[in-house]
Amino acid sequence: MQYYEQKQYDKAVVYFEKLYDKLPDAYYTYYFKCLVETKDYKAAEKITKKQIKRSESNSYLYVKLGLVYKLMNNPDKEKEQYTKAIKELIPEQSNIFTLAHAFEEMELYDYAIEVYKKGRKQTPNSYPYYYEIADLYKKKGDLKAMVNEYLDAIEFRESELYTAQANLQQSLGYDDKNGGFNNPILKQELQKRIQQKPDKSVFSEFLIFLLNQQKDFEGSFVQSRALDKRQKSDGTRLMDLAKLCVSNENYVVAEKCYQYVISKGKDNPYYDVANIEKLNANYLQITNQPSPATADVVLLNANMEATIKAYGISNLTLPLIKKSALLKAYYLNKPQEAIQSLEDVISQYTFDKNILAEIKLDLGDMNLLVGNIWDASLLYSQVEKDFKYETVGQAAKFRNAKLSYYASDFKWAKSQCDVLKGATTKTIANDALDLSLVITDAIGIDTNAVPLSMFASAELLILQHQYDKALARLDSINSLFSEHTLGDDIYYKKAEIYKLTNRYAEAAKMYENILEFYPTELYGDDALFKEAELYERYLNDKEKAKQLYQDMLVKYPGSIYVVEARKRYRDLRGDIVN
Repeated sequence: MQYYEQKQYDKAVVYFEKLYDKLPDAYYTYYFKCLVETKDYKAAEKITKKQIKRSESNSYLYVKLGLVYKLMNNPDKEKEQYTKAIKELIPEQSNIFTLAHAFEEMELYDYAIEVYKKGRKQTPNSYPYYYEIADLYKKKGDLKAMVNEYLDAIEFRESELYTAQANLQQSLGYDDKNGGFNNPILKQELQKRIQQKPDKSVFSEFLIFLLNQQKDFEGSFVQSRALDKRQKSDGTRLMDLAKLCVSNENYVVAEKCYQYVISKGKDNPYYDVANIEKLNANYLQITNQPSPATADVVLLNANMEATIKAYGISNLTLPLIKKSALLKAYYLNKPQEAIQSLEDVISQYTFDKNILAEIKLDLGDMNLLVGNIWDASLLYSQVEKDFKYETVGQAAKFRNAKLSYYASDFKWAKSQCDVLKGATTKTIANDALDLSLVITDAIGIDTNAVPLSMFASAELLILQHQYDKALARLDSINSLFSEHTLGDDIYYKKAEIYKLTNRYAEAAKMYENILEFYPTELYGDDALFKEAELYERYLNDKEKAKQLYQDMLVKYPGSIYVVEARKRYRDLRGDIVN
């Protein structure tokens, strides 16, 4: 065995010859291997024929004999042995696996497939070998046949759906160019099955899963609607798809899903929720645009107010009440009206204290928008007091810290931010850390707080949508205080203004300035990620965006943006991301 393991077959064969004579069944495999490796084909033929006579049920031995004839350059005899192996097969599961594996080891995949198919045919109530055959088709490179074996497995037993999906995903991989899960073959074969066997809804379920994986939500909507109608269902599938669409920012298809459910009538259990969620999706669609049309905002707000009136004020309609106020405050230039609507809600109706806290935060933000700084502070303080150790309370505390910052009370603002560095919510902790670093960086060495006061007032002007004044204020800092340390902060804020006013090329230039002059400062990774986002979403240069996301992974491996940058890089590259 030591000689054998060291591949010294010429030495091992001497011992195995004697061992084989004493215990043929135990040592045949080792002896045969040694004879083949030492090219003693006649002896290999002889002992294999002897083994066949000893145990005719072991049809895999014919494959061994076929190998000998192959090595002896006798293709006719070789083929004859393979045919005989399948003919002599006793259709029991252990024999089927043994013979198929023998063929597979020699890369004789067609013979191995034939073995499994014979086993399936002769033992119809036993194991059907779909996965084994599919794997062999994969090794052959026959993707269409492989896919159909998995689909046959699903048709055989619908509970195999998730196993088949997992195997297909593993077998096809993610690279479409080399037959990935995005490969058209799988979709085509599923569509054929659906047409041939419309009663087998499992294939429609699989196709919907596939379309969602490919983010073809329009196609998924068509299939989901058809399946819902065929099964006379209540629209659950469409509600689930709508949520998925919203999470992927495909609001158009989400609205279609909700509208379909609404069309099923008031008796449908999802009718009310669909009405509300359709407006929520419409709100996200409009507010995610860089510059939404005023007419669209007006129409959406009118629809929201009509729905609120129809359903009354309740937990169901509260999201619409808040969003309607936000539209008035930030898009329709009616902040006082927005403030009044939220104050009326607080005074007239009793809500859960968590919901009330969220309303107060929005109301505080709107008061800040119109310059009612102390009213805003009072609202934030109320929430902070009621929810001292909870996320909403920490959010209120940070807003109050920002108010102190706007008012140039930097010492107090920094002390509050330092407390919030340990906030349970990562976003609040990061925002607090950033603000603390800005204050420290600006007045830590130079005790002159005037540049930072001007910078803070510019931030407040941005919040109040006074963008031209904010830009002028930021530029004046550079003019009056040439030695200040706010260079990267000013570029970053100017980029924010340019984005808000749809001047994307100018925003990209600001980020490039940060990366050129301040790559290791606070906003280095932020600038790179946001520049990539600009090129991806607004400047329509996917290749540039892909390169920038890749740069993020290399230059800032510890950044909080790395996970999202990697995902977006893969999306742009064409991967299917789980």
